[in-house]
Amino acid sequence: MDMSAYITAFVTLFVVIDPIGLTPVFIALTPGMSGEQRRRIGLRALVIAALLLMLFGLAGEAILSAIGISISAFRIAGGLLLFLTALDMLFERRTERREGQADGDDLGHDPSVFPLAMPLLAGPGALASMILLVGEGQGLVHLAMVNLTMVAVLAIAMALFVLATPLARALGRTGVMVVTRLLGMLLAALSVQFVIDGLRGSGLLG
Repeated sequence: MDMSAYITAFVTLFVVIDPIGLTPVFIALTPGMSGEQRRRIGLRALVIAALLLMLFGLAGEAILSAIGISISAFRIAGGLLLFLTALDMLFERRTERREGQADGDDLGHDPSVFPLAMPLLAGPGALASMILLVGEGQGLVHLAMVNLTMVAVLAIAMALFVLATPLARALGRTGVMVVTRLLGMLLAALSVQFVIDGLRGSGLLG
């Protein structure tokens, strides 16, 4: 894979994990906490999410092979799943669901594992994306590049968590909604590309 493919991988993971859209939810999950407390919770959540995503990227294809599912079939299924995620972003169902999770959580407990690490950061779409992206190339260099790309996205999420309070004030609810919808449009196009690649790999498209 050339560098343009890794740029595409970065964009895919960025729009699936959606650090910008997650930032207001992070604020809702950590009310009244100091900046240091928020940084600790955010860092813990990101480390757990990174480990989950790495594990799924490494073992996901082997698991699929063991149960007789081809990577082309998973590409198509993953593309459809990403498209549903895009629809959620475009019609704001994703934000409503995240806010519902935040409202329903006992805020006296540490939210770093649930719901931050799983399912908000390392959700089904992100896990599916890791399998798809790792499966698009071979070798240790490719594997390292995909994981570095994933870590870069999570690093951006951490930076946004650190800047959560001033960013939320600057963007406002309308600004967050606009950015989320733009990312949703981009994710929809990328998910269709996943389906097309899966159909080609299966031989259904020439």
